[in-house]
Amino acid sequence: MEVNAALLLRRVRERQPVVHHLTNWVTIYDCANVVKVLGASPVMAHAREEVADMVALAHSLVLNLGTLTPELVEAMKVAARAANARGLPVVLDACGVGATPLRDQKCRELLEEVRIDILKGNASEVARLGGEAVITRGVDATEVAGDLASLAIRLARERHLTVVVTGPEDLVTDGQVLWRVRNGDPMMARVVGTGCMATSVIGAFAAVEPDRPVAAAAALVCFGIAGECAAKGCLGPGSFKECLFDYLYHLDGPTVERLKKVEGCAVSTLSPTGP
Repeated sequence: MEVNAALLLRRVRERQPVVHHLTNWVTIYDCANVVKVLGASPVMAHAREEVADMVALAHSLVLNLGTLTPELVEAMKVAARAANARGLPVVLDACGVGATPLRDQKCRELLEEVRIDILKGNASEVARLGGEAVITRGVDATEVAGDLASLAIRLARERHLTVVVTGPEDLVTDGQVLWRVRNGDPMMARVVGTGCMATSVIGAFAAVEPDRPVAAAAALVCFGIAGECAAKGCLGPGSFKECLFDYLYHLDGPTVERLKKVEGCAVSTLSPTGP
């Protein structure tokens, strides 16, 4: 099994898909920039009265619960229904799920009332949605007991979507295949917003690749490689973020092929003691 991340990166730049966001206010500027430097086109429109019209111009939809309000979630439902009707991919970042009951409730409402194609979260966010009794520390992951891959596979099958778990090793699964992405650098966790930016990059790749797990894995490969390169050339978290944008802008196919660290397998081939 192989993810041709270089090909999909080129496809993003050639097609320049419009990625519509209803995202959080802390990282909205960075999410717009990361999509722009990648070669796609970001738009951030939150008003319930216009989200469906904006979806009509878009190629994918990204939802992020980071700074949710009940009103914003209602606008997300309107946007997602419009995207579902057009067959556009919908990516949901379960930012902060597991921190408060409201956050858990609103995330589950979205999962039950509209079609989500790709659900992305950190370990404790995904574990919480999988029914585990874990508490997310604000928007930061906490340690999860048990096997994350098994949990993600089970959740993907139950919800009929692709689950992405980000961390030192990223996991991507639709319940049938499992991708492990080992690109990235610890510096990425020292800057607010890299998780949200990763979701935006996934949204751009999902706009040009109908295979959801492949799109998500390819996005994480490219974003992670840019992070690795940026970490080598920065002085600290501040310059890292600037370098991340620069390296993502200049990222090319040969570099992706040389540095990619991604493995995939069919879930049925895994050890009986594994997922």
